Amino acid sequence: MIGEPQRTFYGNQFGNTFPVFVHFRIPLWVPEVGGPIDPDNEAHDLVMSVFGGMSKGERNRIKIRVRTAMGSQAKLQGRYLGGRPPYGYRIADTGPHPNPSKAAAGQRIHKLEPDPVAAPVVQRIFTMYVSGMSDKSIAAELTREGIPCPSAHDATRNPHRKKTAWQQGAVRNILINPRYTGYEVWNKQRKEERLLDVDDVTLGHRTSMTHNPAEEWIHSNEPAHEAIISPDLFDTARTLRRQRAHAHNRQERAGKQGGRPYALRGRVRCSLCGRKMQPATIRNSVYYRCEFKDQEQALSPDLTHRRTIYLREDVVCRALDQWIARAFAPDRLTATIEALTLASAAASTSVTHTPEQAQARQAIKDCERRLARYQAALDAGADPAVVTQWINEAQRDKEAARKKLDTLLTVTRKKESPLDAQQIREMTESLGNIAERIQAADTDKKGPLYETLGITISYEHATRTATVRSRPSSPYRQWLCPRGELTTDDTVARGQLRLQDALAD
Repeated sequence: MIGEPQRTFYGNQFGNTFPVFVHFRIPLWVPEVGGPIDPDNEAHDLVMSVFGGMSKGERNRIKIRVRTAMGSQAKLQGRYLGGRPPYGYRIADTGPHPNPSKAAAGQRIHKLEPDPVAAPVVQRIFTMYVSGMSDKSIAAELTREGIPCPSAHDATRNPHRKKTAWQQGAVRNILINPRYTGYEVWNKQRKEERLLDVDDVTLGHRTSMTHNPAEEWIHSNEPAHEAIISPDLFDTARTLRRQRAHAHNRQERAGKQGGRPYALRGRVRCSLCGRKMQPATIRNSVYYRCEFKDQEQALSPDLTHRRTIYLREDVVCRALDQWIARAFAPDRLTATIEALTLASAAASTSVTHTPEQAQARQAIKDCERRLARYQAALDAGADPAVVTQWINEAQRDKEAARKKLDTLLTVTRKKESPLDAQQIREMTESLGNIAERIQAADTDKKGPLYETLGITISYEHATRTATVRSRPSSPYRQWLCPRGELTTDDTVARGQLRLQDALAD
């Protein structure tokens, strides 16, 4: 029994819920229809759809009114509207609520006041940044001096955060927060509802917090609390941040234009911390290194990680190229050709994703989204005649896109012809010594080869061992490594390179 359906169902919730009642034969009584809802009665469905639209409209109106009122209070009165106080401030009581009914209920208003312990740290952070220090160096300096980080300073409000060291992001958030100048700022974040699955809108939404752009922030007209830093110092820090960002972007662009290619960029990870090892050129040799600085050591005190771990690229590539070329050794060439023949046949029967096919698939998805929106509009009480016309147009567009996709798939299958064993053998023999050709290839050409093979490397410094895993892209995933000592499990071909002697040299 539902007394007020407009307060029970929102939007199209009734259409998604009532079929469950029908399935289990549970009657649903609503006073507006004079008894139980008849699933075969169109008038009952229309009435419930109207109530869902009314509920959605009322919810939106309330949301707009509340946000408008809160924005006005922050802008005109400098009202502190709740939330976690920024580092450097604490909440102070300023008396009873100005609304008599709320004051009678015991509600009080608050404002921010400087924290005598944390406020000097905020002032020092701005001073260090203006003097030339970066966010990362400031965080490291504060950690070395033993100053509690924001989550450790206010542990009761941050039970989910680490409390061992300052983070670069915490310093950055302090430097870009205009509330330290004494003005109240509101609307920095908003709640956003996102579909759980765009292909199935009945699954509902997920609510998440999203940052608003700075131009949408609402600032109070007058200072609302005591300032920790001056507006001039804040403007100076903001200007320096923009200048440094522009300089960094210019350096990145220059590095990309004339930078040195690395064959294993993004493919080598440290087995201790799990992070990617960064490439660097040292004395004309390429190394991959993992730096573990004092700040990171403070975050993971139980991890026995050297400050810097190095792995030389040419040593790994030499062994890796030999490992790849073993598949084409004379004693294994026949088995490899058989595997490649099967892979070629599988590729010929698989779907090829051409740009035209991708456009057709995207058009089908767009039509499905349009149909979902039109259904929602119909549930919200839109004109059925107009919505029906929209639905018919979307259905026609979807059918046309589907026919186009079927035609493209048929043409593609006719054009593809699998390679036979003799063709693969001729191509393989024409390459000569594959190991030598791979090793002699330029670094910028090795990178795409390793990417196609899905090469990933995990380096364990304690045993001087690099473990290589190959996850090739389809359709060669199941057929790349048919050799006995490299066990194929349909998805992963694994090989381990023992490099103790080479790395020791």
